[in-house]
Amino acid sequence: MEKRDQIIYCNCCGKQIILEPKEKREDYLFVQKEWGFFSGKDGEIHRFTLCENCYDRMREQFSIPVDIRVQTELL
Repeated sequence: MEKRDQIIYCNCCGKQIILEPKEKREDYLFVQKEWGFFSGKDGEIHRFTLCENCYDRMREQFSIPVDIRVQTELL
């Protein structure tokens, strides 16, 4: 039996992001926000996924740059 690729999609561009098999795996950003009392979205949970290219394009639009740190030990 052939193992199928596990895929999610970028909410911004619609690109397929392959999770499995390992040799095809791509990285992505996943965000989940539970909105609270002081928002117009009280009680809503928003979730989205961005491919690396869409994350980079979004980040370029920020007025204050993202704080980037280098990890010295990779697992």
